[in-house]
Order: sequence, then structure tokens, then C-alpha cells
Amino acid sequence: MSAGRWAYSALPDRPRGTWPNGTRLAVVVCVGVESYRFGEGFSEDVLPGTPAPDLVNTAWRDYGNRVGAFRLFDRLAGLGIRPTVLLNTDVYTEAPAVAAAARRVGAEFVAHGRSNSDSLSGRTEDDERGYLTSVADAIRAQEGAAPGGWSSPWLAHTPGTVDLLAEAGYRYLLDLRLDDQPVWLATRTGRLLAIPYAAELNDSSTMISRSVSATEFARMIADEAAELHAASAEHPLVLSVVLHSFISGVPFRLRRVARALEAVTALPGVWLTTPAEIHDAVLAAPALFPGTAERVQEAAR
Repeated sequence: MSAGRWAYSALPDRPRGTWPNGTRLAVVVCVGVESYRFGEGFSEDVLPGTPAPDLVNTAWRDYGNRVGAFRLFDRLAGLGIRPTVLLNTDVYTEAPAVAAAARRVGAEFVAHGRSNSDSLSGRTEDDERGYLTSVADAIRAQEGAAPGGWSSPWLAHTPGTVDLLAEAGYRYLLDLRLDDQPVWLATRTGRLLAIPYAAELNDSSTMISRSVSATEFARMIADEAAELHAASAEHPLVLSVVLHSFISGVPFRLRRVARALEAVTALPGVWLTTPAEIHDAVLAAPALFPGTAERVQEAAR
């Protein structure tokens, strides 16, 4: 079931506890800041099937790096939320003002490939290793430190991705939602922390792929937060929301999403945080979370 990457653990059987300072619900808001090569590779389209040369969908995506990212960052900063930027590193050269704006609001930069026209799927191990390393190197050169986290373009992997991420120095992965708590994954050299990543509380998969309205998406955020907040009275949990600069940065969506997030920040015991801080908290309280080192190695065998 888990491809040998994680051990089974039932949430009710785990120890009770809290996040740092007695908080209950960790809130992580990811913002996809992406680059696409014109007419090449994979793309996200609001109007599928547009014939080449596709200026319409290209313009729709480029809105995020010209306008949407700045509005999203400003709105999140006003709510006291430090964004987790899932960064295609080609943005450093194509839209450097976006990276600068992310720095100003204290964002954590998580590696998200060079371009969202790329995919890890089908790569050889040597090619994938070089790709993962080159992305980390690009972020290190710009931010002064290598990224701790990785999120795959299109959430795609090869059989060796988890192993190669750990070997390249990544410490946590934002691709999977197998739990409401972080879970240790087994790798051939140790372990990698899977921090909950919203496949459905995600503006791309929900508002674009399934044509869900901004109002309904905002209601989804509110409902998810209410349920997780209630459950977090017993266990420290994670609420993940995934936005994209060219989707939720559009005005009619931004207003609804921001209102929902404002209500989330008002809940008692909420910790507005980043994946790096969650990783540190898990290391500081290992008994609270599934997949201790011994059990992860058992899953790998």
C-alpha cells in the first residue's frame, strides 16, 4: 500500500500533545510561483485545447508573476501568514521582482523544479539527481541557503525520487496527504519528512480542474479548518492550503480566499507557520508523530 515508504499508524493510537507554545493546529499556506516555457512541455490551461500559438493561456499564467503574486503576498502578510513559496527557479531570471517580494514578507522558499513545463517522471536516476541538485543550487545562490523542502512539478515522481531527495540534502517533502500529521518516509539513506500537502484544498485541482467556484473553495477552507481545529484538541495537526499566483491571485478569487483565511487565523490555538518550523518541531517531539526511525526502517525492509 505504501510502496514500503511509511509504516501504518492509526491517529487515535498516537500520544496526545501540542505544537510549540501549546498551539494545536499548524497552518501552512503554499503559494505556487511558476514558470512555463512557451509551447513546450507541460502547461496549466484555463481554456484547454487552444491551438498553437497559445497566447491566451500563456497570458493567463503570466498574470501570476506580473500581478497576482504581489497581491497574494500582501494579503497574506496582512493576515500574519508567512507564505511557503513553491518556486520554479526559472522565475529568478524571468520575474526577479516576485522573489524579492517573497523575501520581503519572510516567505520560505521550497524547491519546485526549474519550470512547471518539467516533470520528474521518466527521468533516469542520474538525470533526476542532477535536476534536484541544480534546483537546490539555484536557490542557495539566491537565498544564501539550500532549501529544506521539495514539491514536485505536477506531483510526479520516479521510483527513486524519495531516495534521491534525501541524498541531495532535502529534509522534507510537500507532495503527499496521507495523514493530518507529518509522517516520516523511509529512504535508502535515512528518512524524509512528508508534511501534509493539500491535493484537494488546492486552487489548481479544485477551482481550475473541477471548476469549483471561489465561494465554494472558500467554504472548503472554512470547513476543513473547523474540523481539524476540533480534532486538534487531542493531537497536533496540520492544515495545508495550496494557492497559485495566477489562480488565487486573480481579484474575484483572492477576495473569497482571503476572507476564509482571515477566519482561520482567528481560531484559538492556531500556529501560522512554515514547513521548516514544522520539521524542527517534529524533531523536537519525536514521540508525537508517526514513523519513528525504527518503524520507518521496518517499513523499508
